[in-house]
Amino acid sequence: MTTLVRRYPLSALALTAALLYTAPPALALAEGTFSPTMVSDVAEKVTPAVVNITTRKNRRDLSGLPPAMRPFLNPRGGHLPPEMGAGSGVVISADGTILTNNHVIDGADEIKVTFANARELSAKLVGTDKASDIAVLKVDAKDLPHLELGDSSALRLGEFVLAVGNPFGVGQTVTMGIVSAKGRANMGIVDYEDFIQTDASINPGNSGGALVNLKGELVGINTAILSRSGGAQGIGFAVPSNMVRPIHDQIVKHGRVRRGWLGVAIQDLTPELRRGLGLEAVTQGVLVSEVMEGGPAAKGDLEVRDVVVQVNDRPTRSVAQLRNRIALTAPGSKAKLTVVRDGKQKDLFIRLDEKKDDEQIASLSPSEEAVTAGLRVENIAPEDRKRLRIPHKVTGVLVAGVEPGSAADRSGLEVGDVITAVGRRTVRSAKRLEKMIPKGSKEVVLRVFKRGVFTFVVLRP
Repeated sequence: MTTLVRRYPLSALALTAALLYTAPPALALAEGTFSPTMVSDVAEKVTPAVVNITTRKNRRDLSGLPPAMRPFLNPRGGHLPPEMGAGSGVVISADGTILTNNHVIDGADEIKVTFANARELSAKLVGTDKASDIAVLKVDAKDLPHLELGDSSALRLGEFVLAVGNPFGVGQTVTMGIVSAKGRANMGIVDYEDFIQTDASINPGNSGGALVNLKGELVGINTAILSRSGGAQGIGFAVPSNMVRPIHDQIVKHGRVRRGWLGVAIQDLTPELRRGLGLEAVTQGVLVSEVMEGGPAAKGDLEVRDVVVQVNDRPTRSVAQLRNRIALTAPGSKAKLTVVRDGKQKDLFIRLDEKKDDEQIASLSPSEEAVTAGLRVENIAPEDRKRLRIPHKVTGVLVAGVEPGSAADRSGLEVGDVITAVGRRTVRSAKRLEKMIPKGSKEVVLRVFKRGVFTFVVLRP
């Protein structure tokens, strides 16, 4: 079975690379016709800016050690053997700013950076962002070879790229491949995903290394692979430079990442929802299923059933894309949202707040009762509202049962969901819902409160 393998730091193996180039700091390669020597030229120019990172983490408990050793070790006396790790990083400024992955340095008490010429320096952690798996380090040095951040949005499918890092601790290594896909999201690796997918080999120890184009520009930070064996199998993922740049800027400025918050629940606009909501003319966009009371979107006149087609004049095709663009917009600034409402396009300018931690709301559970389309619903009792933490503003009927294989089951409805509307009509009772979904209906759009947010569901009775 295929599983996602995070590129966690290696145990300490080889510490340094063996490439001893003396290239100048300016690493941009002039554009020209592709030739076999171009790859060598790029590799020689970029490798001095890619470093090996070794970490030391002092052990504070004995749980990871063999039981026979534990009586002889004192966790308070400093006698526990430290945990060692290794990964890669990329120098992006002449004065020693380095990008890497959060998981390479997470929890480290000591961080060492080794350059291609075997020079070793201690690094200080400037800041980190677990949600995107990016960290910023700083070494005390001048006139270092470094890479310029390129425009990852300009990458084309099939374009050649090089992955540079320290796989398996054997030393600095360059592999070549192509851009296999862009905008990979929903992989479950980190919270905010917009990965570049490449078949350039990315192995353990490549974490935090560079993905560069044939101009010698940094277009991604290598982060993870999809693998059955734990080694590279042609599916690697890198955080794109256009996501890295604002994260780096905020970490340097604030010591952390401050993400923009719009205050909405959104979902992808599927063909079924287009038909059900009468949006056949809208070919792409993201559907607004909830506007949170008092939030930035509510203050900016965004409405439920609006379809967001652009953010800051850039097309928006998926939930992940919209979420990333809003998150990377500084709190307090205005975001321009172009929406389609009632068949007409409209521009909204919404001042964003800062995103706080998400609140999770429980689900599950089993009063007038009704059954339709394999769905058993009940009026919401006070004890249901308290047990399931259903806000008082949410009115409708509670899903108390879903018949396996039924239309309701296929639509994704679950016990604990609250059906609040059929089309644009509000649901006020279980018996009323039964009449609102005629048995001969081909398709019905339901608005549902599910796991703490509103969403639209297409039911085919």
